Amino acid sequence: MHVSPTFLSLPNSADDEALRGRPPRMVLFGAGFGSAYAGSDDTGHALAADVIRAASQEDAPLIDHFDFDLGGPLFAGKPVSCIDIGNIKTTHRDNSGNRVSIEAQTRDILAMSAVPILLGGDCSVTIPFLSAFAGQGPIWLLQIDAHIDCRDEVRGERYGYSSPMRRASEMPEVAGMVQVGLRSVGSARVSDVNDALAYGSHFVTARDMHNQGVEAALQHIPDGARVVMSLDCDSIDPAIMPGVAARTPGGLTYTQVIDLISGVGKKARIAGFDLVEFYPPADVDGLSALTAARILVNTMGVIARQN
Repeated sequence: MHVSPTFLSLPNSADDEALRGRPPRMVLFGAGFGSAYAGSDDTGHALAADVIRAASQEDAPLIDHFDFDLGGPLFAGKPVSCIDIGNIKTTHRDNSGNRVSIEAQTRDILAMSAVPILLGGDCSVTIPFLSAFAGQGPIWLLQIDAHIDCRDEVRGERYGYSSPMRRASEMPEVAGMVQVGLRSVGSARVSDVNDALAYGSHFVTARDMHNQGVEAALQHIPDGARVVMSLDCDSIDPAIMPGVAARTPGGLTYTQVIDLISGVGKKARIAGFDLVEFYPPADVDGLSALTAARILVNTMGVIARQN
């Protein structure tokens, strides 16, 4: 397992003295490959976790400094509460093997009573990440994405990046779903949209967010719910997140994303988080990597402040 450099130079083990004998509240890990489609060349996504880690290094000496996004230091003046255990071994096109590995690692983290944070990889890694919550429900799922990802199958593959929300809708532990940032056109057909609505998914378009603010999404999440958040980087406006495979104008702003994460932390409880679909070959001057790193910092800060 690759562990150096870690995100923000955080410890890579629960035994590190920086935790002062306390178990970690969060465990971060990377998974480069999920379930690939036949004939697709998606290897660029596997670079994402380490590129984000590299982008975080400039701020590594500053984790005890005041962060205006969070209203205080990252860990709120308390001991470090997150470890980065590196990237688990995944292999391109070993679809079933990758799903087993991602689910097993996520289950191990949940068994520690810690919040798993996964760096993908494309959206297909979300499926085994969510599968690990079997028996841990009920959970609500908040997807932040330009697309609804509700195809039943593509090219014979039912666990690819166009299908995570379809598979999630079949999981008994998922009590509800909110899909935020939707815009433009993607792989969804009219029948897929109708199926998602029939399931009970709450659609919040990017335009809804721009017009109504984050409450457009937060209103659908029950108070006190356990929420797993899945952030697809193409949900964000490509002017600030150009490093994605499917750039689409009109996405969310950085501030909207971190306000949404903060809002979930205040209203409910973040039980898991993944960040997917960052595509480093398409990045511009490291802007996407920096934005992704800052979103992760905000997520960790919100989780660190949860009771």
